[in-house]
Amino acid sequence: MAQKGVQLDRESFSCSICLDLLKDPVAIPCGHSYCMSCIKGHWDGEDQRGIHSCPQCRETFLPRPVLKKNTMLAALVEQLKKTGLQAAPADHCYAGAEDVACDVCSGRKLKAVKSCLFCLASYCEEHLQPHYDSAPLRKHKLVEPSKKLQENICSDHGEVMKIFCRTDQKCICYLCLMDEHKGHDTVSAAAERTERQRELEGSRQQIQQRIQDAEKDVKLLQQELEAIHQSADKTEEHSQKIFSQLIRLLQKRSSDVKQQIRSQQEAEGSRVKELQEKLEQEITELKRKDAELKQLSHTEDHSQFLHSCPSVAALRGATHSSSIQIRPLRHFEDVTAAVSELRDKLQDILREEWANISLRVAEVDVLLSEPQPEPTSRAGFLRYSCGITLDPNTANRKLLLSEGNRKVTVMKHLQSYSDHPDRFTGWCQVLSRESLTGRCYWEVEMGGRDVGVAVAYKNISRAGGGTECRFGFNDKSWSLECYSNSSTFRYNNIRTSISGPRASRVGVYLDHRAGILSFYSVSGTMTLLHRVQTTFTQPLCAGIWLYYPGDSAVCVK
Repeated sequence: MAQKGVQLDRESFSCSICLDLLKDPVAIPCGHSYCMSCIKGHWDGEDQRGIHSCPQCRETFLPRPVLKKNTMLAALVEQLKKTGLQAAPADHCYAGAEDVACDVCSGRKLKAVKSCLFCLASYCEEHLQPHYDSAPLRKHKLVEPSKKLQENICSDHGEVMKIFCRTDQKCICYLCLMDEHKGHDTVSAAAERTERQRELEGSRQQIQQRIQDAEKDVKLLQQELEAIHQSADKTEEHSQKIFSQLIRLLQKRSSDVKQQIRSQQEAEGSRVKELQEKLEQEITELKRKDAELKQLSHTEDHSQFLHSCPSVAALRGATHSSSIQIRPLRHFEDVTAAVSELRDKLQDILREEWANISLRVAEVDVLLSEPQPEPTSRAGFLRYSCGITLDPNTANRKLLLSEGNRKVTVMKHLQSYSDHPDRFTGWCQVLSRESLTGRCYWEVEMGGRDVGVAVAYKNISRAGGGTECRFGFNDKSWSLECYSNSSTFRYNNIRTSISGPRASRVGVYLDHRAGILSFYSVSGTMTLLHRVQTTFTQPLCAGIWLYYPGDSAVCVK
């Protein structure tokens, strides 16, 4: 080794725990090497903590690393034992600005390898030897070199501070105990250390448990994140397949209609052309006969004329009488109307079902979270304002919609609405076009004696005058009924009286996911009239109920 110019010192191949040459050397994950028995003993003492650390760099490992002998380093140590180790360069042993210097060395001081908490001094390897050789000194507490040993000396008396004052929460010396700390609650520093060490270990155990719990939660969240990604990808793929199937079905139907139109066009065109050719042949024949008759009419020989001229009856029988009758058809325009009707029906279905699809997407919520607080001011509510328009297909025939389908009025005479399965036939009620999910807010200005503001599921019954159709009288609707001198909330035909004057404008707040429905009287301030906490299982629609002719309500923008 010396021939190759390699200069190695004993310290380079020593274990920092036993300070001797490495025996059965092992390298731990941070790169430092120790005797296998030394690091095992060190980690055995840390087993109760559940986390194991490097004595030099303090890096921690979880779980405890498996130790394997470093055969190359072991062979190198054995070879060096045989060939001998060179002394380290002098500069390697001297203390630098960042090092702890030996307190005994004179002149240029060497690096300290240990500090003694009893002597309050630091020693190089040579001056530390008595602490190993002398029985009394072996009882001293040796620690890694420290520059803070003087902090253990009382600044007032110059004595070692071995006592802890619990009253003032500070370390003191025995002279302090006789002076300013007389009568205080004091214990030895070692006893206080033991107590605090116990508390510290308890805190560490709690922290370690929290770390383990947090790591489990992180793992759980990672698994949930992967599940969300997989589910979203799978759902997107299936949705695209379904929409592609719908598109192909529409394309197939479009192709079928096109083919039927062209087939009918060809059939009807052939019939028309066939009849047209017959008529053209008949015209040619008639023209020929007309020419012959014309020529005969110019014959001067009376006998010849009479001989060749056909009888009047024959001429009349040959007279053509048109049998072509064109029906007053619009040709293929009726097909266009039928396709347009299909388009409108599909649009209605898509509009109705889209809200359900959106709700199902919004319901994907894997984390349990506290509901958002309800706003406390009108400005806060208006952040969730949604424009409500009324659906003419749901309006009872006594109701007139106006102002862009935002106002509804009870009329004496029936309105000319077309038949529709969504129409309320027994009660003067109307629903909104919009499906309501998430957080929504809207206001209704009331005009008239009896007006109701409601929300309802789309599958509420429509036909007839039974309670299954009336807002608030079933389990599919919630209604605030405002009469001349009183107000009532009703759900599933359970009536709740509301105190206070009747509101002229009602604000409705809906948090669909949290299951919150609140009715407010809107004036200078927001006054809560009634709040419902429930679970909504479907998208909702806003609703209005009226009774007397002339009563009206407006969904305010």
